[in-house]
Amino acid sequence: MKRRQFIALSALSTPLLSGLGLSACQTNQKTDENPGNQKDYNQFNYNEQSISKLQEMMKSGQLTSEELVIAYLDRIEQIDKKGPAINAVMEINPDALALARKLDEERKNGNIRGVLHGIPIMIKDNIDTADKMMTTAGSLALEGNFAEKDAFVVSQLRNAGAIIMAKTNLSEWANFRSTRSSSGWSGRGGQTHNPYVIDRSPCGSSSGSGAAVAANLCVAALGTETDGSVVCPSGHNGIVGIKPTLGLVSRSGIIPIAHSQDTAGPMARNVKDAALLLSAMLGQDETDAITINNKNQKINYAENLNANALKDANIGVVRELFGFHTEVDKIMEQAITNLKAAGAKLIDVKIPNLGKYGDAEYEVLLYEFKNDLNKYLSKCRFPIVKSLEDIIQFNEQYKELEMPWFGQEIMEMANKKGDLNNKAYKDALLKSKELSGKKGIDACLQKYKLDVLIAPTNGPAWTIDLVNGDHFGGSSSEPAAVSGYPNITVPAGFVHNLPVGISFFAEAFSEQKLIQFAYAYEQASKHRKAPEFYSTIMQ
Repeated sequence: MKRRQFIALSALSTPLLSGLGLSACQTNQKTDENPGNQKDYNQFNYNEQSISKLQEMMKSGQLTSEELVIAYLDRIEQIDKKGPAINAVMEINPDALALARKLDEERKNGNIRGVLHGIPIMIKDNIDTADKMMTTAGSLALEGNFAEKDAFVVSQLRNAGAIIMAKTNLSEWANFRSTRSSSGWSGRGGQTHNPYVIDRSPCGSSSGSGAAVAANLCVAALGTETDGSVVCPSGHNGIVGIKPTLGLVSRSGIIPIAHSQDTAGPMARNVKDAALLLSAMLGQDETDAITINNKNQKINYAENLNANALKDANIGVVRELFGFHTEVDKIMEQAITNLKAAGAKLIDVKIPNLGKYGDAEYEVLLYEFKNDLNKYLSKCRFPIVKSLEDIIQFNEQYKELEMPWFGQEIMEMANKKGDLNNKAYKDALLKSKELSGKKGIDACLQKYKLDVLIAPTNGPAWTIDLVNGDHFGGSSSEPAAVSGYPNITVPAGFVHNLPVGISFFAEAFSEQKLIQFAYAYEQASKHRKAPEFYSTIMQ
């Protein structure tokens, strides 16, 4: 008989020292100082509450935004900083309560901005906020960097009534520093942990956003993705993540990796909440020309969601993106059964040119990282670092703080690249976009007459390993990421209490269709469940 894996019922009893180390293995017994029973951590008045339900409570007078923010701030203190010590939150907005009171006053006066009015959310720490919080991409080199203006997506969310309650930790520089990095680790924030099993990775680079939403530290959050940085932490943390089409939402005010792939995206515990956030983020940004001619800027993606949307949908199963874990494959087979039961028609397909553009993508990212980051830094008021080269030098000078576990070889490679007029860059950009988009996803959809493609989002979360770095267990993010097409992940099940997601992706600007399909699958399967904050997986 095979040994049965089970989860130890205790949470970590020793707080992390700046997030840089792991405590010793714990027993499954409760302690008075730090009880590990799941009921202790899930006995929260607003656990798993949706945006719509919270709005109903505020409308009826059962709840105020101020009370909601106070409850979340207390939970952050108890769950994120003490207790299991998730370490998802980088920095609390000191004005969060004042903002909540202001919005409560607006509500009393009959001024309701919309469905996000008074809802506390978190923002990844590579997105500018013009307030008392810094924007650092997790790097000590940017400590003290206070943005002069909000990123466009942040201003849109504020206008919709959302409260930016906190900044979340992330993989430093959005995981574009070292080939041996640990997802969720930053020099400024330390290591973020997976709330399902504390010694497991939250994935990245939107690690803190994923963990915070999963652990009910906020209602929803914003992440960013270049390749996998929204969908992977969403999959690993058992939540919904939407990576929008390149150009659907503005990129201005976001510390970049690469303008040809970067996009912000919502992360929430259910499809409707993610759709509500995405709808609020839309808008034509004069500082980001890619949004000006976009005809999808006034869509309400959360409107008329239909639990029967999968009926007669033609779905392509990309089995080339399966096979990295037998238990994940079993989960996907169950998902296929659920989709068929909901009326969908499924067929196994192959995406042309899959796997033929990875090197070209990497070349593009190296070129654009140097050029885009230098452009961003040149506009910052912060005087110490003004270029990628300055950051490299800063990291060397303070390597005991910035590079105790891994180096910066990706940054060094990027710094050697020329400008964007270089032929090698232009050729790589053309190849990666064409093979992933027109001759990839588009060709597959057209050949098989499909509405959408599906694949597993992720494998089970690996054990955090600061010495050796991440041990990735499979992903399907690359085709949609490189092409700039939309990708949505929804909880699909668990492997030994570790969440696994299913991804829905299709052609550019097909968000409305994908959200409908994702919602229908979510309603048919109901795999989302709150984490139990186990300390480790034991044999």
